[in-house]
Amino acid sequence: MIVLAGLGNPGEKYARHRHNVGFMAVDAIADAHGFSASREKFHGVFREGFLDAPSGRAKAIVLKPLTHMNDSGRSLRAAADFYKLDANDFVVFYDELDLAPGKLRIKTGGGAAGHNGVRSIDSHLGNDFRRVRIGIGHPGDKSKVTGHVLGNFSKADRDWLDPMLDAIARAAPFLADDEDQRFVSDVAQRLAPARNEAKAKPKTKAAETPTSKPSEETNGNPFTDAFRKLLGR
Repeated sequence: MIVLAGLGNPGEKYARHRHNVGFMAVDAIADAHGFSASREKFHGVFREGFLDAPSGRAKAIVLKPLTHMNDSGRSLRAAADFYKLDANDFVVFYDELDLAPGKLRIKTGGGAAGHNGVRSIDSHLGNDFRRVRIGIGHPGDKSKVTGHVLGNFSKADRDWLDPMLDAIARAAPFLADDEDQRFVSDVAQRLAPARNEAKAKPKTKAAETPTSKPSEETNGNPFTDAFRKLLGR
């Protein structure tokens, strides 16, 4: 069994924040694969279902902690204790300031890099869990970081965000097989711009200048015709 945990803050006022992209990602997975309706369990919002992984159908759980970001680990610990799971049975989705918008990376272990939700999970579960980092970009000024992270995605962001969430949802079955690089590759392929394969337009045939009939060359201009006669043409 695999637990797909998304990080974010509960409540409607936070729902569209960049900091909540982890919630958005696991919701997209659960919706795409027909998981059960949401219910509260393990101090979070819980959904269960199956992923049709290459190796076969795999049991999966989606979990969104309701403990607020800074205490996310308590929710994951409760799920781990109930199902007798290890840290490596968890895949955690969250926002990453140091990745450009729309970029995605996955790794196992590592530091929290200043992310309080990840730091909380480290303290409750250990750090041997898989991390799917979704880039939200850096505002370029340290003083603007809080407003950026806790601000809503803009309308322009939806141009990359919606396709990315869809790609993550479709590629998720690879995670059930521990095929992390195939997951990343599949997401990248789905997001790659469509290639223009239209055939080159045929070259326009150059217009031929008639030479046999002076009247065609001159469009019947009487002054030009008279001048040609004087020159013997």
